[in-house]
Amino acid sequence: MVINSVRGTVMAVLAAVSVAVTGCTSSAPDDGGNGKEAAPKPRTAARSAVKGGSIGGSGSACALPVTFDLAASWKPTAVRVAEDDELSELGKQGPLTLVCEIDAKPAGNIGFLRVWTGDRTDGTPRQVLTAFLAADPNASEATYTEVKAGALTAAEVRYTFSGELLDEPMKQRAFAISTPSGPVVVHLGGLDPQEHQEMLPAYELAKRSMRLG
Repeated sequence: MVINSVRGTVMAVLAAVSVAVTGCTSSAPDDGGNGKEAAPKPRTAARSAVKGGSIGGSGSACALPVTFDLAASWKPTAVRVAEDDELSELGKQGPLTLVCEIDAKPAGNIGFLRVWTGDRTDGTPRQVLTAFLAADPNASEATYTEVKAGALTAAEVRYTFSGELLDEPMKQRAFAISTPSGPVVVHLGGLDPQEHQEMLPAYELAKRSMRLG
């Protein structure tokens, strides 16, 4: 579909722009005052994320049929997809609509946890994820597993996102649960494989703390 192609192109362009911005803001290596170029500091992923609050409950930034914990410094913002917006289809994927973006930049990473919800209550978490990925022509190499999200039955998928403007495929991960109000999918992308890996603790915190209401 044309909309799906637009979605893939937009995501690839955003990734490319992020790379360009990061490159433009880099400064010359610090030589420590001795004339020798300092070795870059390695970036490593934390073993677990520190809780910095929760999302989904009464008065939170995003009204959701679930509640889960946020990693420290991650910033949630509600997303409202207007039907009359010419780009409204970019906020929809298969049977789901984007309702919340949780930004990792304040915590030092480039990427988001994105929360998608739907209205139908007759699908299993696995069926929801399958339909979600089927609507993205740039998704491939999907591997599905049955997992727990908190005490809730869930399905999880790991896959890659490819685009002609990307230097390499991007790792993606998502899990889905069913609620009385419809399905919920929590998705993690990332600018590159390293960013994705570094943000996984925040994703895992969301998954293990997931509860209804």
